[in-house]
Amino acid sequence: MLSNVVLPILMLAVASVQAIWPIPDSISTGNSTLWIGEVLLVTYNKEKIPWIRGYIPSTFTSKEIVKGGVSRVATNILDKNFVPWKLYPRLQLEKTEPSLWKPKTYVSWLEIVQTKPDTPKTYKPLAGEVDESYNLTVGANGKATISAVSSTGVLRGLETFSQLFLKHSQGPIYTTMAPVKISDSPVFPHRGVLLDVSRNYLPVESIYRTIDAMSWNKMNRLHIHATDSQSWPLEIPSLPELHQKGAYALGMTYNPATVAAIQTYSIQRGIETIFEIDTPGHFGVVALSHPDLITGWGASPWSTYCAEPPCGQLRLNESKVDPFLDKLMADILPRVAPFSSYFHTGGDEVNFNEYNLDPTVRTNDSAVIVPLLQKFIDKHHARVRKAGLTPMVWEEIPASYNVTIGKDVVVQSWLGDAAIKSLTAQGHKVISSNYNYWYLDCGRGQWLNFEGESFDENYPFNSWCDPYKNWRLIYSYDPRGGLTDEEAELMLGGEVGAWAETIDEANLDTILWPRASAAGEVLWSGRFDASGKNRTQVDAAPRLAEFRERLLARGVGAEAVQMTYCTQGMDGNVCLFQ
Repeated sequence: MLSNVVLPILMLAVASVQAIWPIPDSISTGNSTLWIGEVLLVTYNKEKIPWIRGYIPSTFTSKEIVKGGVSRVATNILDKNFVPWKLYPRLQLEKTEPSLWKPKTYVSWLEIVQTKPDTPKTYKPLAGEVDESYNLTVGANGKATISAVSSTGVLRGLETFSQLFLKHSQGPIYTTMAPVKISDSPVFPHRGVLLDVSRNYLPVESIYRTIDAMSWNKMNRLHIHATDSQSWPLEIPSLPELHQKGAYALGMTYNPATVAAIQTYSIQRGIETIFEIDTPGHFGVVALSHPDLITGWGASPWSTYCAEPPCGQLRLNESKVDPFLDKLMADILPRVAPFSSYFHTGGDEVNFNEYNLDPTVRTNDSAVIVPLLQKFIDKHHARVRKAGLTPMVWEEIPASYNVTIGKDVVVQSWLGDAAIKSLTAQGHKVISSNYNYWYLDCGRGQWLNFEGESFDENYPFNSWCDPYKNWRLIYSYDPRGGLTDEEAELMLGGEVGAWAETIDEANLDTILWPRASAAGEVLWSGRFDASGKNRTQVDAAPRLAEFRERLLARGVGAEAVQMTYCTQGMDGNVCLFQ
């Protein structure tokens, strides 16, 4: 007799040796085995689409987006799956996995139904403008159905469908969970990863791989911190001298075609890429091409003038700055606007001491600097809005500098819960990158060198933001914790941060994954289950360990969650502290 018991979200069946990440709103499963192979009828709104590998969408249409999603799922299920020996009890895999010799029922039909047409906003939404919900059923007879309001919801359902399947030790692909019934939707509309490509250049392939992994976690915002005082890898055709003098090396740049390709690749996976050009701080490298625009380049001791070397900020009262920014933004904004509704203008860590060195300011007096910053932000955000985009800023702009910003502006907060409470209480829309929980570069030691007195003062050379943010700490964070209902409505979600002083293509995967997955579940599923109980590490650890195996099988070098002793049997209590 098939079991079809609706499980509480907190207690997915351990015996199934299968689980979904991030955990759905509701799920019921059985214990029947289904197989899946090269032959599968797939229909989208009653029209047949191919179950093939390698299909790349040709346009931004619902059907093309779905066809691409189906093709990627086919690849992941059939070619990039894994044998779950780490999940079964010790030496029990071959004894307990489905028999190859019994009669088989195959998944024979995947029916996809999109109930409403997409709009242009589907592919470049503001927070909350696209419905990502989906329903998934898989019958014991081999009929599967995904229904969703949008093509983005279809993509989320396809990812869940792919996670039902495992690889047999002899090769075929199966699930033991049929019949399946899942209903799912996200808690937060903004679920992101911040990549810093300026302190260390990241090859496009690394960015693509990150986008893929994000889509498997149902994350939907990639924030690219594109420029900083250390390097300018972003090619601006109207200002070619910026990358020609500011890139680390020839070829370590992102040209307009590459920028469009990254954004296209993202949209095809239900992700919106948001570019950031930080201003007026973190702008020092522009001094190599436009020295008359920058103050503080090469200033020493740098710790007096900036958060890290090299220093350099835009001069606040220099008449040449506005024409320069007009030209810069007139180039980049129309190119990113077809793919995104946001543009991040930065605004963090503006050091007022640096304006002592600015010949147009010559003071660090906030009474002088704040009005200049207000004028700067007003003009800069007007440029963003003129291009049809919504500005984003770091929290220091409204919180530390007392600069007034528009109600449309999204504020990215990194300084902690008190800052978020204050921002939302003032009516600002906020996304959280709370460094106490979600800065993935923290806790890995210093990147600066020390000698003399500084050696003793900084020994044993911990990072500024210790401790290391392990997945359990990341998973414990509730972005809406401590907020009133009204304030919580303004909390749009969050981003994990990967600041790249010591991150490049060689260690990017292990820095991000599966720790970012922990944040991904918090943002998709919420910190609390349907009964209001806090989700536990005991429940999460086995599912995250399984998901890590999927990441590895799909080509992402994710670090281990636990030793195999803890994962075999999929029982989080095995390694529960006593």
